[in-house]
Amino acid sequence: MAYIETTLGAMLRERAKTQPDHDFLVYSDRNLRFTYGDFDRRVDELAKGLLAIGLKKGDHVGLWATNIPDWNTFLFATARTGIIFVTVNTGYKLHELDYLIKQSDLTCLCVIDGWRDSDYVSMVYELVPELKTAPRGYLNSEKYPFLKSVIYIGPQKHRGMYSMAEVLLLGQHTDDAELLALESSADTNDVVNMQYTSGTTGFPKGVMLTHRNILNNGLGIGDNQRFTEKDIVCLPVPLFHCFGLVLGMMAVLTHGATAALIEWFDPLLVLATIQKERCTAVYGVPTMFIAELNHPMFKMFDLSSLRTGIMAGSPCPIETMKQVMEEMHMTEITICYGLTESSPVMTQTRYDDPLDVKVETVGRELPGVEVTIRDPETGDECPIGVHGEFCCRGYNTMKGYYKMPDETAQCIDARGWLHSGDIGIKGEDGNFRVTGRIKDMIIRGGENIYPKEIEDFLYTMDGVKDAQVVGITSKKYGEEPGAFIILHDGVTLTEEDVKDFCRGQISRFKIPRYVFFVDAYPLTSSGKIQKYLLREIGAKKVQELGIGT
Repeated sequence: MAYIETTLGAMLRERAKTQPDHDFLVYSDRNLRFTYGDFDRRVDELAKGLLAIGLKKGDHVGLWATNIPDWNTFLFATARTGIIFVTVNTGYKLHELDYLIKQSDLTCLCVIDGWRDSDYVSMVYELVPELKTAPRGYLNSEKYPFLKSVIYIGPQKHRGMYSMAEVLLLGQHTDDAELLALESSADTNDVVNMQYTSGTTGFPKGVMLTHRNILNNGLGIGDNQRFTEKDIVCLPVPLFHCFGLVLGMMAVLTHGATAALIEWFDPLLVLATIQKERCTAVYGVPTMFIAELNHPMFKMFDLSSLRTGIMAGSPCPIETMKQVMEEMHMTEITICYGLTESSPVMTQTRYDDPLDVKVETVGRELPGVEVTIRDPETGDECPIGVHGEFCCRGYNTMKGYYKMPDETAQCIDARGWLHSGDIGIKGEDGNFRVTGRIKDMIIRGGENIYPKEIEDFLYTMDGVKDAQVVGITSKKYGEEPGAFIILHDGVTLTEEDVKDFCRGQISRFKIPRYVFFVDAYPLTSSGKIQKYLLREIGAKKVQELGIGT
C-alpha cells in the first residue's frame, strides 16, 4: 500500500489547487455549497482567526455541535495550525462535559445553541459561571485552569464568548505569515484529533489520532467503495464520531469526492438529498436504513443513482440488507468493523462480496493493516475457525490515550498489537466474524456505552448501595442499558426516581432503559459478579413484563 504522508491541511490545499471548482461540501436542504477552493479560503480565515484570539500550536479546541456547515471548517482550521481538535458528543450532559473539559485540558470550547433537549449555551454558563464577567479570551476558571476562550457558532452575542463572525473577521485582517509557518512545520505523525471513547475501562479516554492515522484509513475505506471525484456521498452520520469524520470526510477528501451532509439524521431529508444531489453512496447504522426504508414517502424518491455506501455500528438483519441492495440500488454496499483506537476501521467487506458475506462477516483487513485473532490468555494467534480476540497492528494504531499511559499499555501490547476487546473468528475465506465481547461494552444503535461509567454515576445517588449495568437485547437498538440496583436498608426508590436522577447529567442513550431492584447479584465461586447471568435475567424479566423494544 502506498501511504499518504501528508497532513489534512496540505491535502485540502492540494485539492483546492487541482480541483478548485469541484463541490466539496453540500447542504442540499439549504442549497449551500462549498467548492474545494471556496472551502480552502474559509479554512484559512478561521485558522488565522483562531491564532488572532490567542490560540497556538498544541492547544486543545473542542467542538460541541451537530453536523453544521462550519464543523469541517474547524476540523481543517485546527489541523492547519497544529491545534488539536477535540470532538464532543452531541448527546453529552453536564456530568460528561465537565469531565471532558478537565481531562482534555481544553483551551477553547466552540458551541452551537444546543440540540434536542440540551441548551449548550446555558450548560456552559452553568459549568463556567466566570464566563459572564471575564473579558473574552481571558477566562480564569477555578475548575478549568486551561480553558481561556469560548466561541459561539452563530451571529448572536453571548457574554464572555466570541461569535463566529468576529473570529472570521479577525482572520480576514490577520497576516498569512504565522499560519504558513505553522502549516509548513506540521508533520503527518502529529496528533490532529482527539475523540473520547469509553474503551475497555469505565472512564472515557481521549484517543489521540494522527494525520497519518485518519487520512490513510479514509483512503482504504474509499478505495473499497471504488470512490472517485465523481462520487457524491450522503452523510447523515455524526461527524463527532469516526463514522462521519473518517469513514465519511477522510474517504471523500482522499478521493476528491463530494460530501452531501445532513445536520442531524432525518430519514426524509436523507431521501430528498439522495434524489436532489444524485448521490452515489449513503452511510448509516442499520436503524437509519430501516427508518429510510419504512418511511411512508420512501417510494416517492428516485434513489437509482446510489451504488455503494457503508452500514456499520451493529449487525445488519439479512432482510434489511436485501432491501437496501434491491430497493435502494446499493448493490455495492460495504460493512466496516473497528474501534476509535484503530482510526477506526480494521476490516471491511468489498463492493463485490456476495450477500452472505455482507451480513454474516465484517470482511477482510484493510490494506496496510494486520488483523489477527489471538488467544486472550496467551496472546498467541488462533487457528482458522477458533474464537479469540480481534487484534490489529499497522498505520492505523492510535498514538495513545491522552494522559493515560497505563491504559494505553493495556490496550497496545509490547509487540504493537492493539487489543479490541471483541471476540471473533477468521474463516477459511479470509473474512472475519464478530461473535462476542470480552469487555462489557453495550452497543446501542451504534453508540458505545461502557457500563462502569453509568455504574459510577449511579453510586452518587443517595440510597444506592450497589449498581450493575448490562446490555438488554433490543429489537430496535440491538441492546439497551439495564441497571440492577441494590438499595441501602430502609431506602425505597422507583424506576422513575433513577431515570430522573440521570436526566440532564448523562447522555440520554446512557440512561438505563430498564431498572431492576434486587437484593443480591449472582456470583462466581471467587465472588465475581456474573454479568452474563444478569443479562439473561434482564432479558427474561423484560419478556415477562412485555416491555421490550
